[in-house]
Amino acid sequence: MNINQMNLGRSVFGSPENRGNVISNEEAFLLLHDWVSNPKLIIHMQQVGHLMRMYAKEMGYSEETQHMWFLAGLLHDADWDKWPETHCKKIIEELESRNLDPEIIHAIASHGPKYFGVNPETEMDKMLYAFDELSGLTHAYSLMRPEGYQGMEVKGVKKRLKDKTFAAQVSREDIADACQRAEMELDDLIQFVINHQIHAV
Repeated sequence: MNINQMNLGRSVFGSPENRGNVISNEEAFLLLHDWVSNPKLIIHMQQVGHLMRMYAKEMGYSEETQHMWFLAGLLHDADWDKWPETHCKKIIEELESRNLDPEIIHAIASHGPKYFGVNPETEMDKMLYAFDELSGLTHAYSLMRPEGYQGMEVKGVKKRLKDKTFAAQVSREDIADACQRAEMELDDLIQFVINHQIHAV
């Protein structure tokens, strides 16, 4: 896919007057299941949503903020299944039409900076970018282990990360870039995913 084709061509999303506006879990899942039929993609989005919520919780953020982080993770790929050519544009337009908090929309817009042309700026932005690819690779690794996530170790994930034929669609470059932007050690990020993703779905 042409990277330039996916560029959003803007860096401001939503309206400041909508700060604090969210949709409920029920509304979010209705949108998700209306737009996405691929069960693997639904699992991925639920996992990333869960990781986002748990990170915000561990940081001591309010339940309202945790919910915002969850929505960003849950809906970040909502348009990929039906509209891959306009990935990100469609879900952004949908959330803007629903008057969602601009921070949620910006996080979704920046979860692939080299594709969408939007840099992760806030902590929410950076963590969504950081969790996205790593979540997918870790889940792929869990599926090849008889015990799944039980007993999974960081070194096992890193071994798969180095093997570029494993989960080849996962961008190692994006994972490295995301860690740098989030100022997190790769080992710490992997351990967080292992600890929490087991409870995601």
